[in-house]
Amino acid sequence: MAGRVLHLAAGNLYGGVETFLVTLAKSSRRLEHRFALFFEGRLATELRAAGASVEVLGPARLGRPWTLVGPQLRLRRLLSAWSPDLVVYHSTWLKLVAAPALLGYRQALFVHSLVDPHNRLDRLMARFPPDALLTNSAFTAGSVSALVPQPEPRVAGCPVEDRIPKEPEVRRAVRQELGVAEGTTVILQLSRMEPGKGHALLLEALARLGRDTAWECLVVGGVQRPEERAYEERLRAQAAEWGLTDRVRFLGQRADIPRLFTGADVFCHPNVVPEGFGIVFVEAMYAGLPVLTTDMGGAREIVDETCGARVPPRADAIAEVLARWVADPGTRQALGRAGRQRAESLYHPSVRVRLLEDALELSARPASPPGGSSPRATHRQ
Repeated sequence: MAGRVLHLAAGNLYGGVETFLVTLAKSSRRLEHRFALFFEGRLATELRAAGASVEVLGPARLGRPWTLVGPQLRLRRLLSAWSPDLVVYHSTWLKLVAAPALLGYRQALFVHSLVDPHNRLDRLMARFPPDALLTNSAFTAGSVSALVPQPEPRVAGCPVEDRIPKEPEVRRAVRQELGVAEGTTVILQLSRMEPGKGHALLLEALARLGRDTAWECLVVGGVQRPEERAYEERLRAQAAEWGLTDRVRFLGQRADIPRLFTGADVFCHPNVVPEGFGIVFVEAMYAGLPVLTTDMGGAREIVDETCGARVPPRADAIAEVLARWVADPGTRQALGRAGRQRAESLYHPSVRVRLLEDALELSARPASPPGGSSPRATHRQ
């Protein structure tokens, strides 16, 4: 039985992978988990706040090979001192950066997003696959299997923490802070500022909504790279061109995301590029919001007709559902109640972490060779 799992992550950005790791660190676990990061940042801070053991190895960049030496030496010392049963890296980039230090240890790649056969790093992973493959959804597993026949990926899932305030006065306070009237339907989109998240498609759909109903859209998400800043500027210009400036607000990076959910009435996240999972969908469901998204990727495993709608990635299809929900608060509330129940039963850490650790334990065991003879010992030194 695997008892020790070391997670490797970059640490310089913060998104779905980082949220997954922090949720794991906060949850009750039967295995011992430690975390090794290459960069100091928000992830390291939040992992420490959760009581996790965190080792920052130092900045490493593939394009500057001399920067790999120090981090690899520190990782080698950590591995030797702690001797984990399984090392899990959360991107193919991490495999390349840490490869020399990982020799002799059983390794698993946790795949969080669509595997791309045209991506150089993904093709390299396919040529030199790890001992085990884990994924956050069946959709992601399918993309892995198409490129890497063996080992067969295990769907480990993704625990999602319920951080939504339950006090009824929070909604009123949030809407007052934002200057939103109680009768206004608030449509929320929350994501990183990347074109694949579908911001432009949402704006096009909003431009089709009538002006005779009271609605407003909050776009939440900060920029982390120069290209994301340029993208946000294009979106603002698009909103102005379509006359949406008084209806669409870009709130940027917010530290009060759980509170913002309580002030909304509809969650709309119309991806134009499929995502491996979609933590934000589950968070919206915890908040009791109906979820509208496009019919692609991991969303198909999270959102169904009981809690929301999946539509083709077209502005008219999105606008049709939004218009119906804006006009019908009873439908919104019924979908929201069902969504909350679905999130709690399928994705709450009390349910999902146990299944995740089952997959980690299986991944730490070498496969039995043909003929039923005894398997070799693990790669752990």
